[in-house]
Amino acid sequence: MKTIDKIPTSKIQRASKLVSTGAKVGVNYLKYYGDKLTKTEVEAKERLNQNNADDIYDSLKQLKGSALKVAQMLSMEKSILPQAYVEKFSLAQFSVPPLSPPLVLKTFKKYFGKLPNEIYDTFNATSVNAASIGQVHIAEKNGKKLAVKIQYPGVAESIASDLAMVKPIAMSMFNIKGKDSDKYFKEVEGKLIEETNYILELKQSEEIAKNCAHIPNLLFPQYYEDLSSERIITMDYMEGEHLSEFTAYNTNQEFSDQLGQALWDFYMFQIHKLKKVHADPHPGNFLISEEGKLIALDFGCMKTIPDEFYVPYFELAKKENITNRVFFVEKLYQLEILREDDSPKEVAFFTEMFHEMLSLFTQPFHQETFDFSDGVFFGKITELGERYSKSTELRKMNGNRGSKHFIYINRTFFGLYNLMFDLKARDIKINNFKTL
Repeated sequence: MKTIDKIPTSKIQRASKLVSTGAKVGVNYLKYYGDKLTKTEVEAKERLNQNNADDIYDSLKQLKGSALKVAQMLSMEKSILPQAYVEKFSLAQFSVPPLSPPLVLKTFKKYFGKLPNEIYDTFNATSVNAASIGQVHIAEKNGKKLAVKIQYPGVAESIASDLAMVKPIAMSMFNIKGKDSDKYFKEVEGKLIEETNYILELKQSEEIAKNCAHIPNLLFPQYYEDLSSERIITMDYMEGEHLSEFTAYNTNQEFSDQLGQALWDFYMFQIHKLKKVHADPHPGNFLISEEGKLIALDFGCMKTIPDEFYVPYFELAKKENITNRVFFVEKLYQLEILREDDSPKEVAFFTEMFHEMLSLFTQPFHQETFDFSDGVFFGKITELGERYSKSTELRKMNGNRGSKHFIYINRTFFGLYNLMFDLKARDIKINNFKTL
């Protein structure tokens, strides 16, 4: 894979890159109008989406940082984005062009004050894994194989300006309007800033590894504080393959069920016992060992769940509460899904919409065991998402709905459900975490 010798770090450089990408998108639309003369609307639209996805991703992968992180987050919105975008943006999870070896050494010296060979016995300056915020290198010290994660230069400093550039696109995509919209972007900005603080990530990683070490078939690397800094983390190198690579060929149902139970228990234990959750559940953050154990990585994005959100959110996971109309509406107000300034039409529309969504999405919580390989269940979720994303009635209303905590909690559950479906895990004990 081609390496990168320089990353645009100033606000002007990064804005210029996006402007040039916007020009390419404009050309793609001209091609689209020409294609409509010789192709069907579906064919023309598919080509437009593919061209736009290619050009936008090519720009973001050079910018790296929060711009690329937002693309990664959007790749999980499979029912909202066209497939071409989902496929392209999902590459941001663990497959982007890495920094060149000379830039790696320069960056390491800047962040640590020393060159790698002054710290480790051996250090490979060629990355083995590059993602949105940092890339990983293999090193050795005292006979132990290590993974060293180095943050890209300028990432932390460009978060606010990057989000300001993508804000209009996100607001249009998710139909967010009104003066309260900033609370959602502040939530994302705060989490992205946390993700660039590797000292915080190291602390969070050690806490999660300690608190969840007892969960069966779940492994964590050991972290090394003396070999880490605010922009560098050193940990054990864990042997395994990415979850998406494993699921592409796996036919061992026993492994699928074992991994699925470990993944589900890991998330339920965090959410219900720790009230804090690893809010970045994509395939690039999980490895599968040869023994069929789940290896959890990268705890930069941790979401604390306050009681004022946790209580009503999980009360609506109970079937009897969803069917109790008065109670259901009361909880929608508590979760800021319904607003005091809503018109009667808006109250009726959003009550019905969220009743339909939650009745479907909470089905796993209504049973002792659940089959996450059920294509019908996931097909209904996709159909529901697509239907509301195309709803002209919804587009006319203020989509500025829900507590800011929904952003990362919903992201967690959508990501978790997708991983469970990828694993084709069956007979998962939903409340197994209570006995752990």
